[in-house]
Amino acid sequence: MAHFINEKENTVTEAIDGLIKGSGGRLTRLDGYPHIRVVMRTDWDKSKVALVSGGGSGHEPAHAGFVGKGMLTAAVCGDVFASPSVDAVLAGILAVTGPAGCLLIVKNYTGDRLNFGLAAERARAFGLKVNMVIVDDDVALPELPQPRGVAGTMFVHKIAGALAEKGQSLEQIATAAGRVVAGTKSLGMSLDTCTVPGSPKEERIASGKAELGLGIHGEAGVEQIDYETAKQAVAAVSDKLAHLMEDAPHVVLLNNLGGASVLEMSILANELLSSSIGDKIKLIIGPAALMTSLDMRGFSISVYAPNPEEEILLQAPVEPNAWTGVIPVRPVEIVELPDGLSPIQPIPSEHIETRAFLTKCCDLLIAAEPDLNALDAKSGDGDTGSTLSGAARALIGALDRLPLADPTQLYRAIGQELSQTMGGSSGVLLAIFFTAAGDAASSGLPMVDALKEGLNRMQKIGGANLGDRTMVDALHPALEALDEGIEAAALAAREGATLTASITQAKAGRASYISADQLKGHTDPGAEAVARLFEGILS
Repeated sequence: MAHFINEKENTVTEAIDGLIKGSGGRLTRLDGYPHIRVVMRTDWDKSKVALVSGGGSGHEPAHAGFVGKGMLTAAVCGDVFASPSVDAVLAGILAVTGPAGCLLIVKNYTGDRLNFGLAAERARAFGLKVNMVIVDDDVALPELPQPRGVAGTMFVHKIAGALAEKGQSLEQIATAAGRVVAGTKSLGMSLDTCTVPGSPKEERIASGKAELGLGIHGEAGVEQIDYETAKQAVAAVSDKLAHLMEDAPHVVLLNNLGGASVLEMSILANELLSSSIGDKIKLIIGPAALMTSLDMRGFSISVYAPNPEEEILLQAPVEPNAWTGVIPVRPVEIVELPDGLSPIQPIPSEHIETRAFLTKCCDLLIAAEPDLNALDAKSGDGDTGSTLSGAARALIGALDRLPLADPTQLYRAIGQELSQTMGGSSGVLLAIFFTAAGDAASSGLPMVDALKEGLNRMQKIGGANLGDRTMVDALHPALEALDEGIEAAALAAREGATLTASITQAKAGRASYISADQLKGHTDPGAEAVARLFEGILS
């Protein structure tokens, strides 16, 4: 996989410099590149307890992204997934520690424990007060004598940082940090492994599988399970956490491991707050990328039951903008639609033949979903099949409330249903088509003429004409031939759809942004859908 990097050897130093240059003067670094990479606060005067954390890079924004007032005083950055050296850690301690002392916040990995631990011993030899807490929040492998430290480290950073900002002593802060470590539980899941710059990717997780409990350096998890939905994924994680949680209000951190989209993370948040542990969640952090694993396409959930004082500390303001804040969980409040937008529901009526016809049409579109998506991916955004099948499923679900025995009202009702359930421009255009057809039918026009009037209105508003490489290229000839029967209409629709493969300049729709080389030889997915619909009706 390609990465936006220069030389692999300079990846960490260039990333640190980018962070510092964009900090508005809040951050600086020690000299000593590339062996010593310590990011520090510029406003630090050593009057309070210093908090130093760090470890291997690749977990951004952790750890350097959390350096600032209210959180870390300094972060020591190693190579990607590699602990910083003893000298680098010692340099960080010496640079920020005053008479109040220093607390090292270390994740439970052998390299980090050894290097931070030895640096602490050497710092004490200089006469400095240094304590260390080891974060071991990962519950993936309960039999492991030394559990890993993962995203729950953020709770320690935030609570210890707030206490340090208040001027608490080193002993008080270390005790509080230890209490947070003891009560924090974390578990992650991913659909894919991460890709280390300059190294081949390990293809360990097969398609259709998800790995539960993998580490933030890509270490193998406790098991691989079949992946089905976001709900099932969250349940697999939350159910394992549930029996480890106290019967008390919790704060939860929903962490993006680096490769999940914002859309996916919001869905995961919804599922988390509805899960088996949802009723115990009082506060939420995220969803956000806080402790990542490069581009790992996964998430982790960390939980902690804070006491009232810790709730206040978690919500105290901080300077680092990588910290997303702590938000109280609230139920969704629904606001009624403004007057005039609440749809007027038609009076439902039954007609067996019409129900069967509509169901058949919808089933045809649902079956065509993968083929239409694949076709659309060549000339658009790959969702034509999903859009049409989604609308078809919604229409099937609405059959019981449609006026099936009244064609005039049925056209309008279908238009209304599509306007509510079908996304994108195609949903609006088809809603216009059926609504206009209903209006035309109510004025006395026969079915075919009413449908033609619907198409005419759709073209006027949408701006697409014959030859523009849209569904119109199949729908227009099909309706023109419909008086001769379904067979003639199906043949005309197929000819029109086939013709779009030779049109290399689209004048409407997303395909209008695509080059001629990409369009040539590929049928327009909207036109293909129309052709398949008429052919399916005929069969």
